[in-house]
Amino acid sequence: MTLERLRVLLIVAASCTTVDSFSPQWNSRCISLGSSSSSSSSLNAIGVLARKAKEMEIKKYIESGEMGDTTSELLQKMKDGVESVVMSSEPGPVQRALTKRKGTISIVAEYKRKLADSGFVDDVFDPEVLSPTFREFGASGVAVLADTRMGGCDYSDIEIFAKEQQTAKGDVPGPMPVLNTDLIVDEVQIARSVACGASAVMLNYGLLGSGEKLPHFIKCAAALGIETIVAVSSNEQSQAAVNAGASILLVTGLDVDSADIVNEKLAIVQNISIPDNHAPLCIGAAVSNSAQNKEEVEEAWKCRDAGFNFVMVADSLYRGGNDPTEHCGAVIRSMSAKSSVKWASAKSMSGKGEGAREYLGDIMM
Repeated sequence: MTLERLRVLLIVAASCTTVDSFSPQWNSRCISLGSSSSSSSSLNAIGVLARKAKEMEIKKYIESGEMGDTTSELLQKMKDGVESVVMSSEPGPVQRALTKRKGTISIVAEYKRKLADSGFVDDVFDPEVLSPTFREFGASGVAVLADTRMGGCDYSDIEIFAKEQQTAKGDVPGPMPVLNTDLIVDEVQIARSVACGASAVMLNYGLLGSGEKLPHFIKCAAALGIETIVAVSSNEQSQAAVNAGASILLVTGLDVDSADIVNEKLAIVQNISIPDNHAPLCIGAAVSNSAQNKEEVEEAWKCRDAGFNFVMVADSLYRGGNDPTEHCGAVIRSMSAKSSVKWASAKSMSGKGEGAREYLGDIMM
């Protein structure tokens, strides 16, 4: 199993809703959506191996003396303030950015230079080029897989994206939040993410386990003014993540070949009891990396129709290379189009019904 495939098994994407119109199923004190998903013991076993490998990497980073003054100061600030953190009952700026009105879906574009099981992609443009492209074609956020072995990226890529996004202040569309989807196992990574300009970090429940690390890391991030997205792969993990303080959940770890993949994702967030004074939930889903572009677009439409607030998309943005008909911006725009699998198919080039002019083929032209 390749490291990238391991990461795909562990982490994928989540969803949101607008501040004024969070989908009812995510807001009720108890969410009920269907049958429960299967256990994730094998994923947890993989998580142990991934965690140990990442812990060794962080240890070497600290011992190397590469940590800059800014990261060191933020780390100390975090340690000084974490115990006094009180989690807000209101959505943060990242959650609001990933939230749209009912019947629409937000897109988080994940930047990476390595695709699942296929190694490096030679023709992926640099962050300076893709950062404005993601924004101008309608993405609501950009994630960076800041792990050189699994994503071919590092923390300098986060910094480049964050700086470029700030150049759009005052414009429409304005700056997008930048998310770090590295495998977070240490406080240092959270401080380093903030130093590079990230607005949120992803925490993987299967990686961190059911102990105190997850709630501690959620508070560490809050102490530095950033948000967290928690990746979950079972209903039990979803409830535990919410109990730990998570307000943005990322559904992941499912069989990508399932014919009922969207309903299986919904089952992971069924019957979640939301504590009093807890922020509204923002729930999303990762788009399956094994599907082809048009299938991934349809999956995004199905997630939208099922009530998910956002999807995170990765490999399909780059699988077509830089062919203008497979342009990553066109994929983003297609996923956020008004079309529905009830009336249209992303495989179609023409037709009638809702969104007939917004088929993937038309949008890519």
